[in-house]
Amino acid sequence: MLEYINIIGGLILCVGILGVVSKNLEKIAKWLGGFHFIIGIIAWIMVALYFGDSEFIQVVMAFIVGLILLVGILPAIPALGKSLEKLAKWLGSFQTLIGIIAIIVGIWGLL
Repeated sequence: MLEYINIIGGLILCVGILGVVSKNLEKIAKWLGGFHFIIGIIAWIMVALYFGDSEFIQVVMAFIVGLILLVGILPAIPALGKSLEKLAKWLGSFQTLIGIIAIIVGIWGLL
């Protein structure tokens, strides 16, 4: 299940370069981008559920993807919100690269 989260989150993070690959893929990623908060929350829930049961790389990638997707609501988390927001903003500068890695890791997990 984390594999699908990584692929979907990776598509959202790579929306800027998907137009080169396929216009239809770019449209899908833009449509999914409207649900980025929901997908980010689902990613973190799945990380909590699959922490010990899934491959470690899938869990870490889903956590990072969820963190970047949730950057807008992270300050609302008590005590850790400001620190998580700073980390997410720093990681956000690499969002296309992280998106590509997330897609690769997700597909690799499905094989």
